[in-house]
Amino acid sequence: MSQEESLKIELVDLHGRALTAGDGDSGAIASLAGKALRANRGTSLNLDWVEQVRVNTSAVERRTATLVTRRTVKKEWQMAWLLRAITCMDLTTLSGDDTDERVRRLCAKARQPLQNELIERLGIGALKIRVGAVCVYHLFVETARRALEGSGIPVAAVSTGFPAGLSPLEERIAEIRRSVQAGAQEIDVVITRAHVFGGDWQKLYHEIVAFKDACGPAHLKVILGTGDLLTLRNVAKASMVAMMAGADFIKTSTGKETVNATLPVGLVMTRAIREYAEETGMAVGFKPAGGIRTAKQSLEWLALIKEELGDAWLAPQLFRFGASGMLADIERQLEFHVTGRYSAEHRHPIA
Repeated sequence: MSQEESLKIELVDLHGRALTAGDGDSGAIASLAGKALRANRGTSLNLDWVEQVRVNTSAVERRTATLVTRRTVKKEWQMAWLLRAITCMDLTTLSGDDTDERVRRLCAKARQPLQNELIERLGIGALKIRVGAVCVYHLFVETARRALEGSGIPVAAVSTGFPAGLSPLEERIAEIRRSVQAGAQEIDVVITRAHVFGGDWQKLYHEIVAFKDACGPAHLKVILGTGDLLTLRNVAKASMVAMMAGADFIKTSTGKETVNATLPVGLVMTRAIREYAEETGMAVGFKPAGGIRTAKQSLEWLALIKEELGDAWLAPQLFRFGASGMLADIERQLEFHVTGRYSAEHRHPIA
């Protein structure tokens, strides 16, 4: 089997068909090495497991460097991958000058990320491509919820003193509850990085457990702020603690750090997810965010996910991009596929 064939993703599978456990276990949300996995409920804090974490930094860097040279997809298969990237995208606006009208325009883009002409030329109308979620500040949760009503697209709210995460714990918990009450179905929280620097895993665990409790039925996405954590070992340990505390997703960055999502960090976090799944039988999602701006980068991340975690993670239930700026470049690549010409970026406005 060629590399291209080994990475092929069929267009008909864009909404996750044939990517679930498929073993008759109605509670399973994924499978890994033939083992059905359930949603993460968390575990007690296992400090021995955390302290045993080791990361070979040079090996991680070699592995990710070869990933982008060994794995490619071409022609219609590449288009299928790019369409899947759209379905796994958290379309986001987190600017200081956000307005209700900007959020409504973003939600309209979320409902139909591609222009009608492009959809017709690609012949993908029946797939009803849409993004994985819309992510906004708490102030705009109600606006986004109304704009997305009936679409099935969830609203995600950044919370807990985003992006620094340094407000008092009681205020951060209250912020989560307010966002859930306003209609947010996903909450992206920021951890206290100082707990990682000091190796105070008990405090980090209890903080995330409190966030999880405050979320109620909403999904908890835990932002580690990996660009601030200094070492890949810290990233791996923080990932493990977050999953033990009940995170539904672990996320690289706020997008506001100097260094955001990188493939070495992604490899460390996805292998932590795999180890956790093997030990506990529970699946945790992954969200790289920040610094992902091109269609080519989306293909690199999808290849990493497929190789490290398998097809079950190639769906919005378990994988998201926090990378709204990438959508315009994906649209340009899709248009080039059907016309043979690259369009100007302003032809594909985000909102």
